[in-house]
Amino acid sequence: MRDIIAEIWATSSRNKLRTALTGFAVAWGIFMLIFLLGAGNGFINGITSNVGSFLANSMQIFGGQTSKAYKGMKEGRSIDLNDADISSTQNHFSKNIETLGAQIRQDGVTITYGENYVSSTLYGVYPNVGEINKIEMLHGRFINDIDNSEQRKSIVISENQAKELAPNQPFSLIGNYVKVDNFAYRVVGINKSDGSSMSTDTYTAFTTLRTMYGRGDKADNIIFSFKGLDTEAANEDFEKEYKSVLNRNHNADPGDEEAIWVWNRFTMNMQMNAGMSIVRTALWIVGIFTLLSGIVGVSNIMLISVKERTREFGIRKAIGAKPRNILYLIIVESIIITTFFGYIGMLLGIAANQYMDATIGQEAITMGSGKAIHTFLNPTVGIDVCIEATLVMVIAGTIAGLIPARKAAKIRPIEALRAE
Repeated sequence: MRDIIAEIWATSSRNKLRTALTGFAVAWGIFMLIFLLGAGNGFINGITSNVGSFLANSMQIFGGQTSKAYKGMKEGRSIDLNDADISSTQNHFSKNIETLGAQIRQDGVTITYGENYVSSTLYGVYPNVGEINKIEMLHGRFINDIDNSEQRKSIVISENQAKELAPNQPFSLIGNYVKVDNFAYRVVGINKSDGSSMSTDTYTAFTTLRTMYGRGDKADNIIFSFKGLDTEAANEDFEKEYKSVLNRNHNADPGDEEAIWVWNRFTMNMQMNAGMSIVRTALWIVGIFTLLSGIVGVSNIMLISVKERTREFGIRKAIGAKPRNILYLIIVESIIITTFFGYIGMLLGIAANQYMDATIGQEAITMGSGKAIHTFLNPTVGIDVCIEATLVMVIAGTIAGLIPARKAAKIRPIEALRAE
């Protein structure tokens, strides 16, 4: 075996360009497959992480603008959600509603503790908002039903804000009072920040904020989790009926699709999952065709190698070499070249994915609410996939080498004398 390897090395050294082209075809095929799968996984993981930050079987409802004239009123009226809409949601759709709540928002509030202060967006919420938006509590608790029923001045702040207000002992804020504009609020909980340096959301009871800031019976949005809507068709029927009921509350055409906006996270998940399946399939198809191009390259260059070495193989047979010896030599050469350069391509592909992970994989877009959204996350491929892809290339390269190997085994000594 050592003699064969030495001979293959000598042959490769004499034909550096041919060997380099063969190796490049193999390494490029493996590299592109791993790189494409890694990039695709980064894109998919980014979407999945964002979708996973809220409860899938939930909807959030917003007021829109009427797009149709109705009962003598022109189109273009703004719709503001209110308590009547919350009641309609509970009364008309009780068989599908699990938890029901609403949110109202106050921008530009200042939270002060001692000499320290932070600017914040204050949300008045119901308890279900914490569950639906998967707000992770580090200390204390989230807003509860008693806070809302008694209009308590309770507040939940983020970990980042706690560190700004009490740098030395941020969690000591639990149970203490902070000043929110001109009102004193008791800190009942500290939630985990989302990784953004602009985590500015704080939470208080829905009824408290609405009363303190004179917002009447209004709600910025309604949010609820649901049950019994397991198909896309069922969700579409529910949304159509839901919009019709709320449209009537605001003297809007029951069929107006623009008056009420529904953010259905369940159907969004279904659509994203379908889209991600298409992306995965497309990436594998492109990657496999890239591998095939490498395999074809190995086969073609080995054919050229056999043609160039016709005299050599003829002489070998003339001095006693058997066809199986020639066959073995070509196949081993194909395996060694494919394995060596396939391994290089695998390492380069892994390195490229690690580089993506360390750069764009760590970037996040900060939304207006301060929530960090990852569009590209963990762009890596499992080591098992990398090894399997390399093994496929090696096996395919071996099979590709059989064609020129069989041709080489059939060379007659007389052909060596005729070869130029």
